[in-house]
Amino acid sequence: MAPGRPAWKRIVARFGRDILRADGTIDRARLGPLVFSDPDARRFLDGLIHPLVLAEQEQAVRRLEREGRVRIFVSEAALTVEAGYAGLFDRVVVVHCDGAEQVRRLSLRDGVDVETARRKIAAQMPQEEKLKHADYALDTTGILAETVERTERLYAQLIRDWENKGG
Repeated sequence: MAPGRPAWKRIVARFGRDILRADGTIDRARLGPLVFSDPDARRFLDGLIHPLVLAEQEQAVRRLEREGRVRIFVSEAALTVEAGYAGLFDRVVVVHCDGAEQVRRLSLRDGVDVETARRKIAAQMPQEEKLKHADYALDTTGILAETVERTERLYAQLIRDWENKGG
């Protein structure tokens, strides 16, 4: 969504220049309410962004495979399950937390009130549904040290999965 790129141009054409900061970048705080209050706007944005993200991921995977620098590729993509892309991955990890904590974190991250955070979350697939698609679930509700420990254990398991697959 960088200024001048194809996605940026289509987003600005759809939502207008009022969503831009002075430097021309998209102000997500302005775009968010438009997208999360209008299902058609959200479908437009998802339909535009998801294929572009997937194409960039595929290019990165091919490059890293050619270079022989990695054993596993981890893709952080919050909407992988919703977009229908979970089947493209060998393993799917769903990162989740307690609902109240999710609202708190989103409010802090985006600088929005609790009600706006709840609306954003309600517009997404429920965590329980996402978890049905997971090979592994990573609960991040606790303190950071606990999350780091769980993440390290999960990473070790993913390496074992890769080795068992014939790495």
